[in-house]
Order: sequence, then C-alpha cells, then structure tokens
Amino acid sequence: MKRIVIIGSGNLAEALARAVAASSLEAVQIWARNPERGPAVARIAGCGWSDDPAGLDRTADLYLIAVSDRAVAEVASALPIPASAAVAHTAGSVPLETIPERFAHRAVFYPMQTFTKGRPVDFSEIPVFLETADPGFRAELESLARELSRTVLWADSAQRARVHLAAVFACNFANHMYALGEETVRRAGLDFGVLKPLIAETAAKACDARSPRDVQTGPAVRNDTVTQERHLALLDGDPTLQEIYTQISENIWQTSRKR
Repeated sequence: MKRIVIIGSGNLAEALARAVAASSLEAVQIWARNPERGPAVARIAGCGWSDDPAGLDRTADLYLIAVSDRAVAEVASALPIPASAAVAHTAGSVPLETIPERFAHRAVFYPMQTFTKGRPVDFSEIPVFLETADPGFRAELESLARELSRTVLWADSAQRARVHLAAVFACNFANHMYALGEETVRRAGLDFGVLKPLIAETAAKACDARSPRDVQTGPAVRNDTVTQERHLALLDGDPTLQEIYTQISENIWQTSRKR
C-alpha cells in the first residue's frame, strides 16, 4: 500500500500531507470541500486537489478520512469509490463501525497529537493507533503506518476512546489552564511570557518522570489551606474559577494521600 488519497483539508490533513510527502508513500490526491485550504494542502503533498465527487481518484490503495469527528459518518457514507477500496478514518473517539460495511477493508488510523495550521510536527514521533476487523488487512495497514511513525499500536474502539479522553485531559484541558494562567498574570499587569519557563519545565518534568504524580508540586499537594484561601479570595467574583480551583485542589490532595 503506497498510494493515498487524503480526504479533508484541516490541521490533521495538512500534517498528514507533510508526513506522506517526506516518506516513501505517495499522496495521489487531496479531496476536500474548502476551495482555499484544499489546494494549499495539495501543494504541500505535491499532488492534485478536487472537491468534485466525480473527480475523486479511484486508483488509490487507501482513502484516509481526516475530517472532524462529527463529519466522519457523513463523509464515509458519501464516498463514490468501489466497495473493494480500503478506507480509514483518523478520529480518536469515533468507532470503526462508522465506516460503512460496504467497504471491504475498514480501518482506523489515529495519530495522537495536537495539530495546528502551518506548524510542522515530527510525525515519526507521534503514536499512531490502528484498528481493523479484517485480519488480512492488518499487515498492510501496519506496514503503511510504520512508513510515517516509529510508534504504531493496535487499539480497539473502546481502548482508543480512553486514549482520546486521556489526550483531552493532557492537552486540551492543560492548554486551557495555560490560558487561565495568562488571564491571571495579565490582571497583574504582566505578560504571558513570564509563565513560559514554568510551563516548559512542568511539561519536561512530567515527561522525564515515571509518573506525573511523582513530580506534583504546589499548595494542594502540601494541603496548604492558608495559601489556597488567599487564592480563592483573589478569585472572588468568579465562582466558576473558584469551583475549578477548589475541585482540582481537592483531587490533587486526595490522590496524593493514596500514594
């Protein structure tokens, strides 16, 4: 399996286009609705672009659906390609069965990473989670995945849902905490830049440790209620942030007591 059609033109589609272009695989087409992003991603991949169902390349070895989770079912159902085609989606929380049974080879190809337009990533470092119910398709799918990533894992839909949930905690929620930190220091007349060394060291310690719990610091893990009360007073007038602060602090303390 070498020839790939990437369906979509979002952040992940762009990252896949870069990764495929740098590998021994071949992107034969970007098929996407967006008339601005589609051609741009195609230029990165070094291939053509189409938004016309009649123009979808029908010679590819794999059709890789890289669209939003909620759009996977609609896109997969509407694909005007032969039933003998191999079709995979890239969504972490969407079951394999979302791809119609009419396709002979159905799969999931989930790269667990955060992707941003215009920001290159080292795809070889990204864990890729695979799933297929077709035993005869496993070897080909894994071989293709290993052309792009050094870490390829098999996970069924239930496992992958847990992985996706973990990613939300570790990435999306963590980044939101950075945003709340930025908002707080700006209220003190300071720039977000003062937090960047702290964020970098926190992430580095977590990555180097056996478990992030081993390197937990702060007033919550010490049960420093005096400092916590001072912080809550600073959040007076914002009950939502007070609740977030209280709940996370309580969870940190209770978890630390179990170790």
